[in-house]
Amino acid sequence: MQQVRVVRAAVAIVAAGALAVTAAGCGDDGDDDNGSGGKTDKSGSGVELPKLDGESLRVGAVWTGPEQKNFEKVLDVFEEQTGATVEYVPTGDNVASFVRTQVAGGKPPDVVFAPQVGVLQEFVKEGWAKPLDAAAQKELGKNFSQGWQDLGAVDGEQYGVYCKAANKSLVWYNTTAFENAGAQEPEDWQGFMDTAQLVSDSGVPPVAVGGADGWTLTDWFENIYLSQAGPEKYDQLAAHEIPWTDKSVTDALTTLGELFGDDNLIAGGKQKATKMAFPDSAIAPFADLEDPQAAMVFEADFVGAFVNETDATVGEDAKIFPFPAVGPDKPVVTGGDAAVTLTGSKGAQALLTFLSSTEAAETWAAPGGFISPNKNMDAAAYPNDVQREIAQALVDAGDDFRFDMSDQAPADFGGTAGKGEWKALQDFLADPKDVEGAQQDLEKAAAAAYKS
Repeated sequence: MQQVRVVRAAVAIVAAGALAVTAAGCGDDGDDDNGSGGKTDKSGSGVELPKLDGESLRVGAVWTGPEQKNFEKVLDVFEEQTGATVEYVPTGDNVASFVRTQVAGGKPPDVVFAPQVGVLQEFVKEGWAKPLDAAAQKELGKNFSQGWQDLGAVDGEQYGVYCKAANKSLVWYNTTAFENAGAQEPEDWQGFMDTAQLVSDSGVPPVAVGGADGWTLTDWFENIYLSQAGPEKYDQLAAHEIPWTDKSVTDALTTLGELFGDDNLIAGGKQKATKMAFPDSAIAPFADLEDPQAAMVFEADFVGAFVNETDATVGEDAKIFPFPAVGPDKPVVTGGDAAVTLTGSKGAQALLTFLSSTEAAETWAAPGGFISPNKNMDAAAYPNDVQREIAQALVDAGDDFRFDMSDQAPADFGGTAGKGEWKALQDFLADPKDVEGAQQDLEKAAAAAYKS
């Protein structure tokens, strides 16, 4: 298991108010050959890209809806600068299964985004992923800290570009619902539970939970576990050096069960939460600002992309506060998506080079709902102070960050719909009193996945 570093939970993310950001330079001297041969184009991005007239690429990722539309704007710029034609292919949540099917059919996508470290490692183990070429590695090394580069490396070889990151320790809320309830942003777990009850008493369901997508439940657990059990235990559980039957897991599930077990605090109660998809939970507090389906939703910065599809304005109608501290510190959990080439073609390597550039990051950031670990991008590209603050906290962390636990696990345990951790936590959401049963299911699935 690849070791990852920690963001100490002291990193603070302030949801309102401006943050003074000094934008770093985005230029490149452009002197080196990109290793792909042929004519090159330096327009806009400050990075050399080959001319790819007539070449077609297929790119697969999990994103749909506004997230897909925002990414396709990045692909449009790449097409304009190279002459290539790029087709976007939604993979569904099970990226590993999608790729396995595509490889078996003899037509793997040229580039695919692995949403978990474990999935990236599986692609390398199976021999599907191809290493980055010299040009992509140069651009990656210039713009990304060593920690983010290491996450995309396997056995010392660079395969992935973590061009899209996520801060997974945020709670988004409807400001009108909070004002009407007389609620304030809570600092700790008890304050969060008290706030949820206060909002419930005002007549608004407090928390939307997108339990139909099991990965959202892993994020709930990880934030509670990191804050309550601490970084050392977090690393041990992530590597399966301690079992899921450990008392620290008992404590975390018991804490999570305080929320999941109270139907007055969950929008629609447990039964609706088990059927609510993440996109529906993301807009629940904001689709109708005066009569919301929920006051709050917990999830990463990419909730902003869904808020932008409503009439709500991020920073005014929709604000954030850090995930409440369960232990002595607020947790900070990060995630990300790694671009990987499965064909190693000239066009695929060029796209990985572009995705490592500042222009790609700034293009992707402009609509909102996205943050980048690219340390040299202009922070002014983010559309509002909320996004800017979230991103700056990530960049300021440098190489010290804690990566999503389930994303580090083997895909069968931490990244597959209807299996492993996703399924066990969905069952726990349906029956939050059965902490022991959930732990047994988690340990059984983990033991099998880490052994294989």
